[in-house]
Amino acid sequence: MAGMTRIDPKPTGTSHTRASEMATPALTRKELLERLRIEFPDAGHAVGDFEIEELWRGGCRLRQRYDKRGLRPGGTLSGATMMALGDFAMYLAVLSAIGWVPLAVTTNLSINFLRKPPPGDLIAEARLLKLGKQLAVGEVTIRADGGEDMVAHVTSTYSIPAVK
Repeated sequence: MAGMTRIDPKPTGTSHTRASEMATPALTRKELLERLRIEFPDAGHAVGDFEIEELWRGGCRLRQRYDKRGLRPGGTLSGATMMALGDFAMYLAVLSAIGWVPLAVTTNLSINFLRKPPPGDLIAEARLLKLGKQLAVGEVTIRADGGEDMVAHVTSTYSIPAVK
């Protein structure tokens, strides 16, 4: 299809696939962290509540550190906490494929809450399913740290502005 880029997903197998086996991202983890700190100095991304564990072209593995402020009644992590994690993971997946385009924005996000996550870190793995000139579509799986079962599944579309 004209104007489409095929994104090869992270290699299948364990979630601990070596970074050397993944496609090289459009910018390194270090470059991404530096740009996030400069562009979003007051946000907690990458330097606060989130840690980029792995980054490859079209995807990432992101950890959200536990914060008791994310708990809701019943002792589970809130839906808003998982939505923020899913959205940020997708943003990083998009940037890993297109390079630094900070004005790429969410145009759609849908989340299915599958199980109650216990208090603790959350792990998100994002991957792009389709990348075009103007839109990127992807999915994010969210698990409790150390857990096998998904606690949430996110699908999202990002709008990519024309770069001048």
